[in-house]
Amino acid sequence: MRLLDRFSSVFLVVIFALVFGMGILWQKVTQLEKGSVSGTTTTNTATTTNPTPAQQAATVTLDQIKKLFANNDLIKFGDANRKVLFVEVGDPSCPYCHVAGGEDPQLNSQMGATFKLDSDGGTYQAPVTGMRKLVDSGKASFLYVYFPGHGNGEMGMKALYCADEKGKFWEAHDLIMSNSGYNLMNNDVKNDKAQSQKVADFLKNVVDSTFMKSCLDSGKYDSKLTSDTTIAQGLGVSGTPGFFVNTTPFAGAYSFKDMQGAIDSALK
Repeated sequence: MRLLDRFSSVFLVVIFALVFGMGILWQKVTQLEKGSVSGTTTTNTATTTNPTPAQQAATVTLDQIKKLFANNDLIKFGDANRKVLFVEVGDPSCPYCHVAGGEDPQLNSQMGATFKLDSDGGTYQAPVTGMRKLVDSGKASFLYVYFPGHGNGEMGMKALYCADEKGKFWEAHDLIMSNSGYNLMNNDVKNDKAQSQKVADFLKNVVDSTFMKSCLDSGKYDSKLTSDTTIAQGLGVSGTPGFFVNTTPFAGAYSFKDMQGAIDSALK
């Protein structure tokens, strides 16, 4: 009997360990599905479910966000005095950044029904599109911070810095965040500085190609990639896309409608 009792005890311990291990694995899988605004590192992901903001620990203060809008080295539209302050932490090569950008309906559809754009017959509202409308109406401000969430976005991000210098950020953004732009970043250019002419030619309809190539070749924005990444980490972001509505984090390609509650609350 004693031998049987020992066997039963060992069996129960093994079963408990397996159950506990499966629980940890499930938790990690769930975190990967949701993206990350936390201390853990994730790959670029998006939400296939919509956890409430309360399930994600807010890691920033409103003062932190406002200080970002006082930083003239960052790409921004509007100032810290508006009631709604949007922050996007993104990567021009990140697939779910493209999903959230609303300029790549082909990729949105490929990601499944959850992400099919409302303008394309689906229910997904691209958050960047919604944010831009509020910024244009004067109700909100927007700030963009780079983070290497996918790995091929360095040249694309430097092109956005250069375009912003000419007041053409959104025009360049929309091209880079298109399906052609996605393929350019991930299949042709990647992070190859020798491909500056290809990037300049791709954007020539919105930014003078001679200026763009010269700007990219100068290396003037190389250090900006590092400084932006440091800022993103300071916000607790470790994957792209990461959004903030004031201090409320949305880790992943949330639909704009999922952010509406935080926006309405800030506008009161």
